[in-house]
Amino acid sequence: MAQGRRPRSGRTGAAAERRRPLRAASLPRAPLPPGGTAAEGGAARGSRHLWRRGCPQRGGPGRGVPSGTVACPRSPRVCPSRCRGCARRRGGCGGCVPRPGQVPPPPRRRCSGSALPRRALLLCAAGLWSEQPPLTPTFLAQGLCMCADFPMKYILVTGGVISGIGKGIIASSIGTILKSCGLRVTAIKIDPYINIDAGTFSPYEHGEVFVLNDGGEVDLDLGNYERFLDISLYKDNNITTGKIYQHVINKERHGDYLGKTVQVVPHITDAVQEWVMNQAKVPVDDDKKEPQICVIELGGTIGDIEGMPFVEAFRQFQFKAKRENFCNIHVSLVPQPNATGEQKTKPTQNSVRALRGLGLSPDLIVCRSAKPIEMAVKEKISMFCHVEPEQVIFIHDVSSTYRVPILLEEQGIIKYFKQRLNLPIDDQPSDLLMKWKKMACRYERLLKVCSIALVGKYTKLSDCYASVFKALEHSALAINYKLDLMYIDSTELERSTEAENSVKYHQAWHKLCKADGILVPGGFGIRGTEGKLQAISWARTKKKPFLGVCLGMQLAVVEFARNCLNWEDANSTEFDPDTKNPVVIDMPEHNPGDMGGTMRLGKRRTVFKTENSVLRKLYGDEMFVEERHRHRYEVNPELTHCFEEKGLKFVGHDTEGNRMEIIELENHPYFVGVQFHPEFSSRPMKPSPPYLGLLLAATGTLNAYLQRGCKLSPSDSYSDLSDDSSPEKEFPYSDTS
Repeated sequence: MAQGRRPRSGRTGAAAERRRPLRAASLPRAPLPPGGTAAEGGAARGSRHLWRRGCPQRGGPGRGVPSGTVACPRSPRVCPSRCRGCARRRGGCGGCVPRPGQVPPPPRRRCSGSALPRRALLLCAAGLWSEQPPLTPTFLAQGLCMCADFPMKYILVTGGVISGIGKGIIASSIGTILKSCGLRVTAIKIDPYINIDAGTFSPYEHGEVFVLNDGGEVDLDLGNYERFLDISLYKDNNITTGKIYQHVINKERHGDYLGKTVQVVPHITDAVQEWVMNQAKVPVDDDKKEPQICVIELGGTIGDIEGMPFVEAFRQFQFKAKRENFCNIHVSLVPQPNATGEQKTKPTQNSVRALRGLGLSPDLIVCRSAKPIEMAVKEKISMFCHVEPEQVIFIHDVSSTYRVPILLEEQGIIKYFKQRLNLPIDDQPSDLLMKWKKMACRYERLLKVCSIALVGKYTKLSDCYASVFKALEHSALAINYKLDLMYIDSTELERSTEAENSVKYHQAWHKLCKADGILVPGGFGIRGTEGKLQAISWARTKKKPFLGVCLGMQLAVVEFARNCLNWEDANSTEFDPDTKNPVVIDMPEHNPGDMGGTMRLGKRRTVFKTENSVLRKLYGDEMFVEERHRHRYEVNPELTHCFEEKGLKFVGHDTEGNRMEIIELENHPYFVGVQFHPEFSSRPMKPSPPYLGLLLAATGTLNAYLQRGCKLSPSDSYSDLSDDSSPEKEFPYSDTS
């Protein structure tokens, strides 16, 4: 503001105070910006112009009210704040105000929206200058974090018509796209059921139980978030009706509500909003920085009675967070009956109408379908659902979930989020998204096949072993093989099935015999254990690559005790408490009580006992590893010496040396058992070492991989295990398919 200029008549108090010149005598000096002359530098140091945060174009407090000031290193003629796009308020955002006696800056011009003014402003705010700052989305997003007034952005994903429509994959893909733009993303899953957590669920109810680093037993969708975003979530990232009501009831018992009547509105809805806002700030990346974007998935479908309190909570929350910080994405179904072959939009129209009736208006409508949807259908949904055609996104069934982020990006979702949420990101895809494209294209071009037999109890529903399947898929993709996963019900391998249904018995054994590798995952209960023991015995005697996880490792020890140590009655106390040879015993970390939360849960450290270990080499020759656990029973430490004398080595144990974590069999291509669950830590670009070892052994390339120093082919440029320093022809099993 020039000297002598006065506020308008009637402006007093805070309004007039905002127009007064600011003094910067006590502020630290900023370095001379690149390209500035000595005269300009002298003018800048003399005038000490100030940059005011709080410009409405940057998401800060409205009307240009300064929430803090920092020294601007530029002179009046080069200060970047004069070209900000906020000239609608008092001729600018109050960017540079000269001290009395100084020459006023030239008239400000409206910003053209280029990246340079925004970048310069962010650098100016932080006092950071470099010779040639990179104009990248990551750089701009990091610069935005320097502004203390940048608010959290919330993206709510709801679903309609049917459950299981793919909200989790859509939410994960959106988070992946935003992370590829340089933003820090976290995720929250809301499950309307009354259970406190998923720990006591049968896998047939909601699929597998996913375990987090802190021991939280949560919905499998959080596994999708971790795999897509490469983050580590916490148990509070999974909200259930049981958790919310328990939280509110505990507060009522403590007298926190001061005798008021506790009701769904406002107490339950306020608790949901408070939980979301607090958990959205928890760092989930390795750098431990606060996230900028929070993707929230609301489980179930719109209209479910158990989900009504959460819908009402977000109806209120959209006004609390403000429109520029809240976005709603509705996932719906576009069916195509075989009788007519026409894609129907009425279910989507009804679903959106129900959502609007509850107070939420979708900003994006993601339509799921079996086949690509025609443009006429898109225009019809746009017209009847009161959105622009660009706000209707189509996601049809694809060969792999890796293709979903690519489909979203191709339909302009980055540009939409940039405008809708006022994000400082570029319209062009980043290197991370390019890696996803390479990975998706590679998956569709694979020719060689590796077959793995998964011998388990819950084979009727593939989601029961979702993380196991993904870990195998990540490993197969990393070595240029297509995974052929054969689910075998372990009960069909037992002798009793041969007498009852010989066809199933022989079919199951036929699949087991033709498999390139055998995997026995975790589980609970005695049902099917004899069939698993038969499969383990086949893998050991026929030298088939084998991996046992959790219960699979325990049964491998039982099988070895029965057939190699001649302990015919060897068993686990879980199945036979009175066995004379308890090779697997109950070693709980907590006192027994309720079924939920009494197991050994979460990340634990495993220390390698010897350097001569295949799994240690696969882990990069580390002295210890940290993986997630979920079990109650352990190998009996008093009997381990009997196994090691016969060649079954316990190469890994816990930090105290009492719990056996890893077994390896001598003179076998790959016979490994682990007490932990490495599948929970597998990522598309960082496959789990135990599963990668199984795939390498099944394809006959394990020795070549170890000799190369555990590096993959340079052609696998999307993988973090690839070696870009060596030519591809040096690797004997590289494949260009």
